[in-house]
Amino acid sequence: MKVNAPSRRKALQGLAVGMATLGLGGCGFALRKAPTFAFQTVRIAGSSGTPVARELREALQANGLQVSTSAPPTGSPPAQVVLTVVTDQRERVVVGQTAAGQVRELQLRTRFTFRLRTAEEKSLIENAELLLERDVSYNETVVLSKEAEEAMLYRDMQSDIVQQVMRRLAAVKSL
Repeated sequence: MKVNAPSRRKALQGLAVGMATLGLGGCGFALRKAPTFAFQTVRIAGSSGTPVARELREALQANGLQVSTSAPPTGSPPAQVVLTVVTDQRERVVVGQTAAGQVRELQLRTRFTFRLRTAEEKSLIENAELLLERDVSYNETVVLSKEAEEAMLYRDMQSDIVQQVMRRLAAVKSL
């Protein structure tokens, strides 16, 4: 029986994919799973109305935690941990200009600083600063599209920071 070249190639490709899959499984590779937390209730204090803090609150709630942004009423139990947003700022810095002084390159930065404490003020995570930077070219003839690009980059950095904070909160194993 004669096997034609295309079916032979497909068989070899299937074999290669199968071998790669087995190799990844054997090395300990696994997809990232939903985080598990050592606490069930969290209060976000400080700058809780910023875009990053709002997205962080939504991510925590999506993972089954009870999240509040205000102190509990008198008589009710406090949240197990308090996440304090110390800094949440966006920066836009000119890093490149032409000889005529026209802007040609910008650097967008998002700086987020937070800390985590228990209700009894035991420090779980000291002030942790996350700084993300993105470079973007600039051209004054396409201002609207560059503004849209900047907004997209800021949203991307914001989501990245939220994921990093979630991983750090999940790394806390005991209160």
